[in-house]
Amino acid sequence: MIRGVRFRIFLKTLGPGILFASTAIGVSHLVQSTRAGAEYGFALVGFILAANLFKWPFFEFGSRYATATGRSLIDGYQIISPWFSRLYLLINLLSMFFVNAAVTFVAAGFLQNLFAIELPAALYYVPSLILLLFSFGFLALGRYSLLDTGIKIIGSFMLISTLLAFFIALLKGPQNPVVFEPLSARIGLESLPFIIALMGWMPSAIDSSTWNSLWTMERSKQSGYLPSVKESVFEFNLGFWTSAMLSLCFVVLGAYLLYGTDNGLPDNNVGFASGVVSLYAAQLGSWTFLIIAAAGFTIMLGTCIGVMDGYARSTARVISVMQGKAEKPAAYLWWLGLITLGGFLVITLFMDAFNQLVSLATTISFLIAPVIALLNYRLVFSDHLSKADQPGTAMRLLSQAGIGFLGLFSLVMMYYLWWG
Repeated sequence: MIRGVRFRIFLKTLGPGILFASTAIGVSHLVQSTRAGAEYGFALVGFILAANLFKWPFFEFGSRYATATGRSLIDGYQIISPWFSRLYLLINLLSMFFVNAAVTFVAAGFLQNLFAIELPAALYYVPSLILLLFSFGFLALGRYSLLDTGIKIIGSFMLISTLLAFFIALLKGPQNPVVFEPLSARIGLESLPFIIALMGWMPSAIDSSTWNSLWTMERSKQSGYLPSVKESVFEFNLGFWTSAMLSLCFVVLGAYLLYGTDNGLPDNNVGFASGVVSLYAAQLGSWTFLIIAAAGFTIMLGTCIGVMDGYARSTARVISVMQGKAEKPAAYLWWLGLITLGGFLVITLFMDAFNQLVSLATTISFLIAPVIALLNYRLVFSDHLSKADQPGTAMRLLSQAGIGFLGLFSLVMMYYLWWG
């Protein structure tokens, strides 16, 4: 009886963590983790684990802060200093169009691959436009309620199909022996841009922690249940570590099926999608083609919807907080429309540069990560939260190490870009 009550309570909190995982398991996993395995074998696993571990506290702080205070992280930034809200708004404006374009462009490739759509060059943008308009309509009509339900369905299919492909690959074994070489033998200075891009969205950009705080508040409104901090954090951690585990699954798939072979992944969205799906199907069995193709598309569709909602919701919120006024319902729709338009314009500019678009979006996210990490740390370890609601000493130390980790790699990347 007690277990049944606990399960029903858990279902009332279930949502933000799954939404985070579905949004995270997109470009960072399907594209970047697969490329990591294909090009480096298991050499970059340490970087993937480090990114997941050192970013974890700052995502967890979103659920913790929202549940403990009833406010979003964005409201907290404004309370500390109006300049922090302005900084966050600037970060959103700098990244939203590129990030939305990147995930939509990848999803469009998997859409074309799934339905075998061939288009002339003049109409190459059409699948991306369809996905942008679909995401806009989905969110404009259903808001959080439809988002929550839809992502749970998409997330369940994504998890099952990805794990199925992973275990089949393990049973069949690697195409070539995967040798565990010294790190220095596989990685050089020329690998740094890809490593930074890989960690930029692994498992997601840190600025999306504000989305999680907003989703946590929306879920409470929807369910009518206010969870404890412990319940909210548990639900988020379930989604976070599921996404972290799946990132390793994609590395294994890339390493087992591509590493050491003559097969590469093309530098265009349709070619990449077709290459991944066809290669997986060829190695795992032709009967898996639709499973792999559908898994890839549903993964990216969930990411598209989550990213668009997150940016629209957070931008509308930060502007209302800065103005000191109640948020207007139309503001969310207005930002949905602007993000749709801006994302489409970016896609038209990068139509023939798939890798460059993905790398640019992920690198921008990584370079701004230390700033958001510092803001989240300051909020949670402040008098905004009671001592009982604050994380323990271990999480404090881990978050401090995470700020150092993110700051160090950002400095290394800037040095490489400007003087390397």
